[in-house]
Amino acid sequence: MWKVHKSDLLIIGSGIAGLTLSLIASQYARVTLVTKSKPGEGNSYWAQGGIAGALGRDDDPKFHYEDTIKAGKGLCDEEAVTILVEEAPHAIQFLFQLGVPFDTTEDGDLSLGREGAHSRNRIIHAGGDATGKNIIDSLLKQVKSNPNILLYDGIQILDLMMADGFCQGAVGLSHGMEIQAFQAKITVLANGGLGHLYPYTTNAHGIFGEGYSMAYRAGARLRDLEFIQFHPTALKVNRSPLPLISEAVRGEGAVLVNQLGEPFMEKIHPLKDLASRDIVSQAIYREMKKGRQVFLDARNIKQFSNRFPTIYSSCMAQGIDPEQDLIPVVPAAHYAMGGIETDFYGRSSISGLFALGEVSSTGVHGANRLASNSLLEGIVFAFRAAEAIWDSLTTNCQPHGKIYLPYTIEQLLQVNSLNQQILVKELQNLMWEFVGIVRNGDGLLKAKQQIIDWLKEQGNVPNSYLHQLTTAKLVIEAALWRKESRGAHFREDSPESLIDFKKHFVQGGYHESYSHQSVAGTSTS
Repeated sequence: MWKVHKSDLLIIGSGIAGLTLSLIASQYARVTLVTKSKPGEGNSYWAQGGIAGALGRDDDPKFHYEDTIKAGKGLCDEEAVTILVEEAPHAIQFLFQLGVPFDTTEDGDLSLGREGAHSRNRIIHAGGDATGKNIIDSLLKQVKSNPNILLYDGIQILDLMMADGFCQGAVGLSHGMEIQAFQAKITVLANGGLGHLYPYTTNAHGIFGEGYSMAYRAGARLRDLEFIQFHPTALKVNRSPLPLISEAVRGEGAVLVNQLGEPFMEKIHPLKDLASRDIVSQAIYREMKKGRQVFLDARNIKQFSNRFPTIYSSCMAQGIDPEQDLIPVVPAAHYAMGGIETDFYGRSSISGLFALGEVSSTGVHGANRLASNSLLEGIVFAFRAAEAIWDSLTTNCQPHGKIYLPYTIEQLLQVNSLNQQILVKELQNLMWEFVGIVRNGDGLLKAKQQIIDWLKEQGNVPNSYLHQLTTAKLVIEAALWRKESRGAHFREDSPESLIDFKKHFVQGGYHESYSHQSVAGTSTS
């Protein structure tokens, strides 16, 4: 037997987008918020760089717009970017009202930093490089005290529940191997990206890309999954996830050098060490292909330990003093620009299903996300989604119905009891070798065939590994289609950007695995 939890709104994921939406929607709906780890332990919490907004005296939303469009390499949706930059002040004001302790100058003004590819100082921080932590802590405090929000942690969501093309919620599994069905009138995927498809990533534990696969299997359209941003400067140590060395460190004057002590970015781009992430990552990769180690020289930054306390602690834990030593760095999988295709209110192509944050594709990031736009996107589009969800709940929302799953509960429990850590390592190494910073057609085809073979062995009952394989296959197929280099997607067999590919690649839009099989359960509220 299994439990059925009913609510108006189900939100899967407790990052900045999911927490913000839950607070807004709790004013008019019964909200269930589900996370597979502890609440808030996702990528948003570890965000160091800050949140972007045109708040400076010399800044304007039009400059923020121009920088975002330029970084996106021709694939940003102009209307989506306009929404993002114009609604940024409102989003930041919302955080102020929550009590987020943003950093200020001695005069009491907001302290505005600069990061890669920004033309103005417009990045606000809270606690130096602990911006994400301070934002999430402030949001969680409000969520946990809100009586209209039911918070479930330790639940691995395994699949969406569908009925006649309408999303009815999701089915999950607790750490104690108990099946839980979360039935809702509206379901929101806000469960992050896919960083742990790679062995080197800055993503929090458990970020494997399940959201993309669940949506695809249910019939949603996905867009631009080939664009995976590798952060140029993760601390090169023997652990995963790798500690992030924020863009802000280079913004304060740190310089990339090779093991010969040579600065190399000045030969590659006019913005030097503050070029966009794709350019910097590829430059580091080329140095590494020459057999050279790469370091970040931050010894010229005064009071590094005060300005970047989290980074300083991470380095010191590895015996590296940033104020005295060079910091070894390596590019690491950091952010997925593509995702579940949505409109400007978070609605996917499936009735009853929304997507927010990194798992979504709103169009603001194009082929390469501008630094510190991700936290902003999560808040801005959570507010807009709240409008659309209110409209759906009060007008044409489908009521709770029967639960349909294309497999039995026994199958679900059996498949999810398997230990698949070794298989995950094999997948990660495959993706790093053939679907990483530099790609080519032959390698992508080899990777695709291996994924197909592994999928045949898995069957169709969902678990984390099946979702990882499915998402990996979608990424590879998109990378094979895009026979050019653009933004975060670089193919050495087609290194130029081509006008014929100045367009989006869409996958899905049909039901891959659902047949109607009613499943009964024990209902709770």
